[in-house]
Amino acid sequence: MSEQEFKRALGYANSAFDLLKRSGIPAYPQFYELLYTYATGVNPTLNTRMNAIFRTGQSPTVDLAETLYNEFLKAGDANERISNVSERMNARIEAVHDAIDSAMTTANSYSGSLQAATGDLEREITVADMRAMAQRLLAETRRMQETNANLEQQLEASRDDIAALQRDLNDVRRESMLDPLTKISNRKSFEEGIGKAVMEANTAGTALCVLMVDIDHFKRFNDTYGHQTGDQVLRLVAMTLKSNIKGKDIAARYGGEEFVAVLPQTDIEGAVIVAENIRKAIQAKELLKRSTNEKLGRITASFGVALFHPGDTTNSLIERADRCLYAAKHAGRNRVISEIELANIRAA
Repeated sequence: MSEQEFKRALGYANSAFDLLKRSGIPAYPQFYELLYTYATGVNPTLNTRMNAIFRTGQSPTVDLAETLYNEFLKAGDANERISNVSERMNARIEAVHDAIDSAMTTANSYSGSLQAATGDLEREITVADMRAMAQRLLAETRRMQETNANLEQQLEASRDDIAALQRDLNDVRRESMLDPLTKISNRKSFEEGIGKAVMEANTAGTALCVLMVDIDHFKRFNDTYGHQTGDQVLRLVAMTLKSNIKGKDIAARYGGEEFVAVLPQTDIEGAVIVAENIRKAIQAKELLKRSTNEKLGRITASFGVALFHPGDTTNSLIERADRCLYAAKHAGRNRVISEIELANIRAA
């Protein structure tokens, strides 16, 4: 860690401790992390929420700090959440089973009472016996109605719960397919998406292109300005990539400072235009340090573009895009090279 980065991190730490002290919040690790993150400004949504609180003259309470930590910073373990949904589902199913068992028991009892009443009516009975039988059947009928009403309530509650559980499962699945830092598709989601795109291109004979994107000199930038600013750069590139594609296109973080885009039904000329638009958009953005508005300069990225050929696999398509990306880096960075241009360079 450079001396500059050390001083920057120390400044964030001092700001976090000052906020903890002024708010009377104990310096537990989760609360320190919350206010340190606020001090760095790397989570704009968190800062917007906390700034609104400060504008009202409030100081974060322990309960509010806990709520903010759980919402913005607490790691959401997908397996734990799926397990929780499973437990809730099992509890709801058991409740429905219990209600059904109760309804069946009551129905069997009611059926027995009706059969007994039928037998009594086949012989002569007194008026008093008739009155007693009617009262007994009325009580049984009311009990049957109450049981059926309870079963209806359980089924209605189950329908609502199952809908909520389905939404929770969908949320977990969506989150599991996103890169937690940049909020675009992760490597797993990309692999699923390109697999489907290659299958469709093979079957339908439609065009398909892949863009490989790598941020130029990212490590040097990261080391100079710190990992918080490096994360800001990654988010900026991800947002720019995502905002310049559309429809069935997929933008994903491939790993580290490398991104990828899948462009179904796009020919090589169209893919190069998309890549150039993204390259220019990235270069046009001036990076600012959030805490001080200090100008940190501009960033650039290099691009490789590959076109699907009949018989291609996902690996062969990605490998060609990666070779084009390497060529763009070798040619001076901040440029787009397609496999057609690469072939012309090699032929020259």
